[in-house]
Amino acid sequence: VQLQASGGGLVQAGGSLRLSCAASGSTVSFVDMAWYRQAPGNERELVATINSGGFTKYADSVKGRFTISRDNAKNTLYLQMDSLKPEDTAVYYCKRGYSLWGQGTLVTVSS
Repeated sequence: VQLQASGGGLVQAGGSLRLSCAASGSTVSFVDMAWYRQAPGNERELVATINSGGFTKYADSVKGRFTISRDNAKNTLYLQMDSLKPEDTAVYYCKRGYSLWGQGTLVTVSS
């Protein structure tokens, strides 16, 4: 059972990125999924969640800019990030359920 996160990179402020989290050996459908991030020197923080019924929630800092979604056919979770800011710079992790984490993908936003 594995989660493989990808899509990170270097982008200028105001730009966009889409992160992906592909699941193998497990499903992303009908289960709670989430994106977290951890900036250098900071604790890991919750960015967005999507529950088994498709209901989404966002941290105040990303509300209106980020969109969490999943494609059940591709067994993949996504995080569309628009209007990126330098303070969004962090390693982003996907999580399935209570304890299954992906390996992280680095997002760097330059000013």
